[in-house]
Amino acid sequence: MRVTNNMIMKSSQTNVNATKINVNDKNNQMTTNKKISRPSEDPVIAIRSLRLGTTLSKLDQYYDKNIPDAQSWLETTETAILNMKSLITDIRTQCVNGSTGTLTADDRNTILSQLQALQKQIYSEGNADYAGRTVFTGFRTNSTLTFTDDELSTKYEITQKFSAIEDMGEMRYYTGGVKMPATEADVRAYDKDANDTKETIYNRIRLPYDSIDTVTSFKYKIGDTETEITAPTLKIYDDEEAWALDNGNEKKVPDDSVYVIKNTGEIVLGKTIATTLKQGKADITVDYDKSGFNSGELRPEFYYDCTDKTNPTQANWINYKRYDDKGELIRYDIEYNVAANQNLGVNIEAIDVFNSNLIQDVGDMIGAINKAINAHDKIDKIKGMMKENQYATDDYQAKLKEWLEAAQKEADYADDNVQKLYSAYIGHADSYLSDISLAITKVGCKSDQLSITEDRVGNQQSTVSKLQSDNDDVDLSQIILDYTSAYTAYQASLTAASKLGQVSLLNYI
Repeated sequence: MRVTNNMIMKSSQTNVNATKINVNDKNNQMTTNKKISRPSEDPVIAIRSLRLGTTLSKLDQYYDKNIPDAQSWLETTETAILNMKSLITDIRTQCVNGSTGTLTADDRNTILSQLQALQKQIYSEGNADYAGRTVFTGFRTNSTLTFTDDELSTKYEITQKFSAIEDMGEMRYYTGGVKMPATEADVRAYDKDANDTKETIYNRIRLPYDSIDTVTSFKYKIGDTETEITAPTLKIYDDEEAWALDNGNEKKVPDDSVYVIKNTGEIVLGKTIATTLKQGKADITVDYDKSGFNSGELRPEFYYDCTDKTNPTQANWINYKRYDDKGELIRYDIEYNVAANQNLGVNIEAIDVFNSNLIQDVGDMIGAINKAINAHDKIDKIKGMMKENQYATDDYQAKLKEWLEAAQKEADYADDNVQKLYSAYIGHADSYLSDISLAITKVGCKSDQLSITEDRVGNQQSTVSKLQSDNDDVDLSQIILDYTSAYTAYQASLTAASKLGQVSLLNYI
């Protein structure tokens, strides 16, 4: 085959261009530190890079955003629960102090002021939020756990379930008491019956709210049999005074009757019906209406089946479900996607931590201490009267002694009630603390699980990042050598091509 100079020149030009392209490719790799700049250069590397990049992007989302967000949520939750634990521990301490029989007037006043201060803080920790989202309210993170302002026009119909074994408890009620004399004539007119303190003891079920409108239904279920108690067996009174007035100035309940005291939110049961419910381990359902809520009171929707009837138009009423048809608690868990195919529930609901009876417990304790303070104040005032000159005669002294005995009886009842009430609430506080300790344990377990996941995702992130680097990036030292070699070849090809142009057939004629 005959090879012409023209053919040699064209072949040389092609070779020079090829070495030039190779130099350009090596230069691109050296400046970008990437093996390819277009998928068409190496489809296998391009596909692997795309897959590894997608995986790494997901891992970055988990490690840099989702996991830290979940950790912050859990930290906020744990702090609020620990604060609540401290608060209940303080209340329990006041219970222990109140249950002793050696309280002085200063002791009673100190306990009262401390309990009143604690009462205002009881559910404040339940409104803890993370980044503007309330952590104890399930899906409704835009709502606080409690009413933050007085809402006097707000109205709810609430359905609440009780256990006769767990929720019925003995309570002491008192009628009468000393009505302090203001004049000498009052001292002389001492009436034993009018100033006598009487005690009655009944089992009660206590609603979580004071000042309810009415109870619309009281049902209990023993086995498969459900019974509803209706009027006249079910009676509703505005307050304890109305109850006493309707029963011969004594707080009594017929054996088979159920009395509702609206202003205290108490359901007082006669002895026979209480025994029946306890022996039958009855499940009790109470439907009641409440209008007007004070700042700091719990929102019913986070604890009970209820209907918000604030809007006068029935079509605009809002129904809330806390229990399903089987009576099981409906959970509203918030989950974070913290790893591939792994979600972690980060929230603890208020119903598992903040017992709705707590504020009523504190209210009972405050009421008992107030009654004891008032009773002892009467004793002190009567003793003071006995030292005054106008009451120095034997006649007045004898009458004032009767007044003092009546006041002492009232004070003895009050002190006895304080001791028994506070002793009972030590057990309640222990139960609340047990629930809180369990919640702290759950948060700790979630935090440990999240920490393990964080380590694993961090390791995956490093591994995938290295695989992507191995797939995409070039070895800089190697590419410099390759570039130098390609550039040398390019220079050599240029030199060779230039010499070809200097020789023709005429040189050999």
